[in-house]
Amino acid sequence: MKKQQSGFTLIELVVVIVILGILAAVAIPRFVDLSTEARTAAAAGVAGGISSGAAINYAGRMATVGATTRKGVAYQSETPCGATELATIMQSAVDTTNFTYAASGTATCASAADGAQVTCTVTPKTSGTAATATVICVN
Repeated sequence: MKKQQSGFTLIELVVVIVILGILAAVAIPRFVDLSTEARTAAAAGVAGGISSGAAINYAGRMATVGATTRKGVAYQSETPCGATELATIMQSAVDTTNFTYAASGTATCASAADGAQVTCTVTPKTSGTAATATVICVN
């Protein structure tokens, strides 16, 4: 009787390694590309947080504070899209050196009517697509 050997042949092992190599060559660039998409989605989240925070702050001030005492709100400013103003809206500390996102906008709330909307652009500092946030002016 002949003794039967078990295991894979060299050709079978080479075929499996080649298939795994092809899969890796296709998958790795796709995973690297996801980092840009993640930064874009995160910028949209930050912009949504800014818009939401500004709307809640505006509604709270309009509901609880009299019209004569509403002056001095953070976004009654020449630069409502500046780091200090956005940090006030988001209730976080200003740390311009470690920001992962930059916010910019040219509109001003100083001469805008109560409830006017100013658009800020939130851009990831490294790569990704910018998102838009809306800040409501209080004058």
